[in-house]
Amino acid sequence: MSTSENAPTRGDRWSIAAFSIAGFAIAAWIGVSAVMRIIVLAGGTSVPVSLEFVDGVSDVALTDGSATVPVELDSGVLVAPQLTAIAIVPGILGQLALIVTVVTVVGCLLLLSRSILGGQVFSRRNTALVTVAGLTGLIGFAAVRFFDNMLANATVSLMTDNRLATAVLTVEPFTWVLAAFVVAVIATAFSVGDRLQREKAALEKETEGLV
Repeated sequence: MSTSENAPTRGDRWSIAAFSIAGFAIAAWIGVSAVMRIIVLAGGTSVPVSLEFVDGVSDVALTDGSATVPVELDSGVLVAPQLTAIAIVPGILGQLALIVTVVTVVGCLLLLSRSILGGQVFSRRNTALVTVAGLTGLIGFAAVRFFDNMLANATVSLMTDNRLATAVLTVEPFTWVLAAFVVAVIATAFSVGDRLQREKAALEKETEGLV
């Protein structure tokens, strides 16, 4: 239900329009970047792969070659001259998961913005959009992380015969739990708002009937 008193102001419309344009631009940029990455992965040659190391300590030779010093490694990029399907497939799946996740999240938020521009903030449809966007973001980005780690581990296995230890799967539990909590709070707020709005509309209808 949209009423004049619920209609957004001109400033609100400009803010939501700017948000929508930014969301569309982000989705387009990530989509193009992911497609380019898929092309590189499908080629299978000279593929840069990001790595994360578990207790990674490497001996680095000094410039004069007289000695080596231990260097702790947290992350790095390995350019693989040649990759096989065991590394290429999860890499491509990770990029596809990224595209689907970003497009779904941005699409839901754009639909939500359109609804708000029409003066309707709380509704079952908007609650569903917020919930779908939140769950897709949580699951999708976790899947991207999972496939990226599969790519990294397969690349290291092919290139070093398992002589280099990388993380099998790294997901920050606190960050993920915090994100899930935020999504739950927002979805609950929209659900409660929708219920209160429907109760208010029903009460106003009953009041009008008594007059």
